[in-house]
Amino acid sequence: MSPHVEAIADEFARYKALGEAAIAQLSDEELVVTASDGGNSIITIVWHLAGNLESRFTDFRTSDGEKPWRDRDDEFVLRNVTKTALLEKWERGWGALLAAVGQLSDPDLLQTVTIRRQQLRIDQALQRSLAHTAYHIGQIVFLAKQIRSGGWQCLSIPLGGSAAHNVRGADESAKAHARMLESHSIQPPPTTRSSS
Repeated sequence: MSPHVEAIADEFARYKALGEAAIAQLSDEELVVTASDGGNSIITIVWHLAGNLESRFTDFRTSDGEKPWRDRDDEFVLRNVTKTALLEKWERGWGALLAAVGQLSDPDLLQTVTIRRQQLRIDQALQRSLAHTAYHIGQIVFLAKQIRSGGWQCLSIPLGGSAAHNVRGADESAKAHARMLESHSIQPPPTTRSSS
């Protein structure tokens, strides 16, 4: 993979791993909790983010990123699904993104794609998508941390651990952070959903 494309792919991988590590800490019941009246649950945020990624990156270079089959408004409808169903939706979106980015080379970044009938250079479309993704992953992590409260397992440098981290001189790359998150043993809470 070309250096610029690899850097973008690594940042997407970091945010995918952050979202998955946050979701792993929640029970099915906690995924539907909202922060306030009118706020979105993690299910809603994931449904929207996955829908956006799947639409934008399916046939990325050959069709408009806003697909006619996408119903954006429906992504914000309250729903209650299992974590398994949620992660299936999540993987469809991320799969489309990662497949499209994996086919790019650095010279491709100056080519154009169409999103909502507007032409964007591929580097601009990727930056836009990365910013949108980071925004929503931040919401997922924040909401998950609020829900888990004292049971939250830190996904970065723990409070009080900065000095030790700095002395250690750890790899600060997106790729290293994603690897750390993927190998981190996140313990999900016990499930309380009834079997009926």
